[in-house]
Amino acid sequence: MYLTAEKKQEIFTQYGKDVNNTGSSESQVALFSYRINHLTEHLKENRKDFGTQKALLKLVGKRRRLLDYLKERDINRYREIIKDLNIRK
Repeated sequence: MYLTAEKKQEIFTQYGKDVNNTGSSESQVALFSYRINHLTEHLKENRKDFGTQKALLKLVGKRRRLLDYLKERDINRYREIIKDLNIRK
């Protein structure tokens, strides 16, 4: 499996400031970005996997909504996470 418990803990520690802080917007955006990158690579090899394509579009929408929320609440945290994850906007 591509997303192990150790990888999740690493993401939450790096972006959520704590292993137990799994609900922060930054940690959720980072987790979604990791999953989006994995699904994008999968779709490059399997172009006709429409179930994965739909899941990818849903994840991108979730990440976009979280980033919009973060942008409204705290623009500095938004700019920081965009720069760290190298997400273009």
